[in-house]
Amino acid sequence: MFRLWGKEFKDNKMVRDTVVCDETDGTRTHKVFHALDEICYEFDLSTPIWLDSTIQDFKRHAKARFYQDNFVDSIDFDYLEIQVIEE
Repeated sequence: MFRLWGKEFKDNKMVRDTVVCDETDGTRTHKVFHALDEICYEFDLSTPIWLDSTIQDFKRHAKARFYQDNFVDSIDFDYLEIQVIEE
């Protein structure tokens, strides 16, 4: 089972979070994108853009932070963090 934890932070405090579980037979990349889409839908956000630095952080740590630069729309929090918690 693949699980991705999505967390929204403001002023160094977690405002809200959710966990998305995926039991499909897709690739890890497809599962990450699908889970991120579900997190953004639940938090009512536009899907963030993966910048090169975001991709490198995710490859290294299985964790990524999306700041205002990653979003087309303005956001009312500091950053969105996603983290793989089970593969």
